[in-house]
Amino acid sequence: MTKVVEDHIVSAIENPAKGHYFITFQSPVKIPEILPGNFAEIQISNTEGVFLRRPFSILDVDYNKNTISFYVKVVGKGTGSLARLQSGDIVNLIYPLGNSYPLPEKEEKALIVTGGSGIAPFILLGKQLKAINITATFLIGGKSKTDILLTGEFSKYGEVLVTTEDGTLGEKGFVTQHSLFRGSLGFDVIYTCGPGPMMKAVAEIAKNKGIHCLASLENMMACGFGICLCCVAPTQEGNKRVCYEGPVFDINFLKWEN
Repeated sequence: MTKVVEDHIVSAIENPAKGHYFITFQSPVKIPEILPGNFAEIQISNTEGVFLRRPFSILDVDYNKNTISFYVKVVGKGTGSLARLQSGDIVNLIYPLGNSYPLPEKEEKALIVTGGSGIAPFILLGKQLKAINITATFLIGGKSKTDILLTGEFSKYGEVLVTTEDGTLGEKGFVTQHSLFRGSLGFDVIYTCGPGPMMKAVAEIAKNKGIHCLASLENMMACGFGICLCCVAPTQEGNKRVCYEGPVFDINFLKWEN
């Protein structure tokens, strides 16, 4: 897979809610094919105490405009630095990295379960599923309504369901407590990305109902090339590098830590 390692220009930055940003970069070279689940390592500059790049799932790509965008949720110094970017700023990116969510080989019913920064891979996945005539169901969870983003965009590719812990939008409770899970589900595949406990709970539901499930792990990835070994995850075949063998894994291949 062709890799881009270039300085990019910030072409747009949106702030839809406090602590949440969508950042679009103009690429100086032709953007290669990006698959849902691929990520980029973004350089953090001029930030005291921050020396490593930060990994971000690729939110969307516009091949006609040659732009690539990311969702940034501010959680620390690195993400805070990215949130302060302005149009015209220059940032070095490395992408596409990692593997991707495999598409069904036949027409299947797909459920996407996500929350937090885990929403990032699913615009691209929704587009690719729609291209092969699969309409997905999106189930998005958050603490409050201000954490629920991109519902309008996701609705282009399927039904959107929502849970919030405080009940300010959609059903009240954790995403895995949604009433959808009280039935037989009727889905052939579940795609998930988000906080570890959420994905573990989704994996248990999928196993109990005999549904194929794929999870994108959000381990810290310092290099993105499988060299530093700081992102390893336990699997049925020993530790695997999330940035290189992943980040997408079949949940039956993983050994979920208690």
